[in-house]
Amino acid sequence: MADGRRIAIGADHAGFPLKEHLRSLLEERGLAVQDVGTSDESSCDYPDFAHAVASRVERGDADLGLLVCGTGIGMAITANRHAPGVRAAVCSEPFSARMAREHNDANVLCLGQRVVGMGLAGAILDAFLDAEFEGGRHRRRVDKIDEP
Repeated sequence: MADGRRIAIGADHAGFPLKEHLRSLLEERGLAVQDVGTSDESSCDYPDFAHAVASRVERGDADLGLLVCGTGIGMAITANRHAPGVRAAVCSEPFSARMAREHNDANVLCLGQRVVGMGLAGAILDAFLDAEFEGGRHRRRVDKIDEP
């Protein structure tokens, strides 16, 4: 069953194994995966991949983003500083992932390989992908994020 959404994914060396696992889950769901790297566990810099994913989401080349590093924190900080309209959330359990989408219109999920295991990461990803922004009072609040 094809999902039709496009998702840009990226990871540094600490998140590479989890990114590879999640990429296969995304492909099973029928999402069009845009993998910006890294391609192995050689030491690299997480901001390079966070900017690459955030750029695709910002331009509309991807509907959603997925970033993985050791904790997810560095990726989220970088993605959120990247551009208005990019809303990255670090999640370590499914409830937060669902709320990030439903109430905060998050469009980039950040995970920490050293924080969540493969199974839990899959459940978090499913919750993120299955949720939709509720709008309404939440739209007003999200619109205030980019105000000076």
